[in-house]
Amino acid sequence: MSGKRILVVEDDAAIRRGVVDVLEVEGYTTLEAPDFARGKAVATEADVDLLLLDLILPDGHGFDLLAAVRATRPTLPVIVLTALGQERDRVRGLRLGADDYVVKPFSVNELLARVEAVLRRSPARPQDVSVLQIGDVTVDFARCEIQHPDGERVELSVRELELLRYLAQHGGRAVSRDELLQNIWHVAPRAILETRTIDMHIKRLRKKLRDSATQPTRILTVRGKGYMLAHPEAVV
Repeated sequence: MSGKRILVVEDDAAIRRGVVDVLEVEGYTTLEAPDFARGKAVATEADVDLLLLDLILPDGHGFDLLAAVRATRPTLPVIVLTALGQERDRVRGLRLGADDYVVKPFSVNELLARVEAVLRRSPARPQDVSVLQIGDVTVDFARCEIQHPDGERVELSVRELELLRYLAQHGGRAVSRDELLQNIWHVAPRAILETRTIDMHIKRLRKKLRDSATQPTRILTVRGKGYMLAHPEAVV
């Protein structure tokens, strides 16, 4: 997997240097960030193939950084490296979109194996989308907003962005509620969230898109199958 670019966000200089050295010996190119602000800037703007993310940072929490990355770059693989090993922390990290969760202390061999495994899976990820055109409405994922032709701008939540992006990435087919639960909420279908959760998010999105609640033309309901976008034009 040499040639891949890996960003290491870790405030402990000794640990960060050790991880970087191990990765570079294996042929990876590395970038470093010691805090939340620098990590967010590099993760959302630089050309990187994988993010290794510590959770306890001096100027913010890694979970907030993970959410920001997922809102702007949902296809970027992320491995959490942290001393927070309780089940609730692991579950939260995975639900926020982490691809793997490694608890400190960890061995060099374990880290490299997990990096290789996540990078092997990453080519199968759907293509990223930065701007989406649905009729005369524009969705700007970087700005987290919907732009209407009359100039009105409507802010979108992280979940709403993820939902729109997933539908766009799978344009041309109906996406089931179970699939949305698995890939956006990262839970087994109906294990925790009822399908009503999906319906409520769709309802809010339709309102923000100025789509009809009874006869929608932007987010379509396909009876017995799920939801799909009507003729989206994605700009990657």
